[in-house]
Amino acid sequence: MLFKIDENLPIEIAELLSRAGHDAKTIHEQQLQGIKDSVLIKKCDSENRILVTLDTDFSDIRTYPPQEHEGIIVLKLGNQSKKHVVELFQTVLRLIKKEPIEKRLWIVEETVVRIRGEDE
Repeated sequence: MLFKIDENLPIEIAELLSRAGHDAKTIHEQQLQGIKDSVLIKKCDSENRILVTLDTDFSDIRTYPPQEHEGIIVLKLGNQSKKHVVELFQTVLRLIKKEPIEKRLWIVEETVVRIRGEDE
């Protein structure tokens, strides 16, 4: 799968995805720091990339309907330390193998993952 890692996440998220056999590009690699959310999601869609972000604005299904986008993973965490984010993302990696993500919104919290999209 193809992923784009938002600038608010550690580079290690892209590294974890790459080691798991996915193609992961970061906002920093593509020199897209500071772009508007609407431009970012269009860029992800044009590249067929799933967005991974800490930006909870992307969890608003009225603004970003899951069925209109390649896929969105929002990490909604109280503790956003690098160590915690990277450790929690291990759960996401396991779920990617089991659950569809295309045209869906995943909201990942410490103890639960909510999936919105095509099968609702």
